[in-house]
Amino acid sequence: MSHLTYTSYEGYGERAKKNLWYSQAVRVGDVIECSGQGGWDRDTDKIDPNIVTQIEKAFENVERTLKLAGSRGWEDVFFLRSHHLPCNQEAMDTMVRCLKRYCPNHQPAWTALGVPRLAFDDMRVEIEVRAHVQN
Repeated sequence: MSHLTYTSYEGYGERAKKNLWYSQAVRVGDVIECSGQGGWDRDTDKIDPNIVTQIEKAFENVERTLKLAGSRGWEDVFFLRSHHLPCNQEAMDTMVRCLKRYCPNHQPAWTALGVPRLAFDDMRVEIEVRAHVQN
């Protein structure tokens, strides 16, 4: 699929590409699809058990992924899907706070799901996004 451009950021992204066989994002024309980003530290892979910290880190990881793939970041996001364990008020309040911070000029479409399990034992959030890159 040579017409697609795959990207992975330094640290966790490079390790995930090698060990888990996936990329952090793929660009298809002017759209970037971002793999689910958790609240991991990109350098150490450590996941803080605090849900607020995880959501804030996941937003940072989405931003890094998008910019590496050629986007301006969250300002290009038009859709996101968040997976939560648990999907409670603290998680929703943190998501809304982060959305207001990272998307102050628009309100992307959003689906939030409560799930029984995520990829790693300590994960409490995973965020997928789609972004449109303006030419």
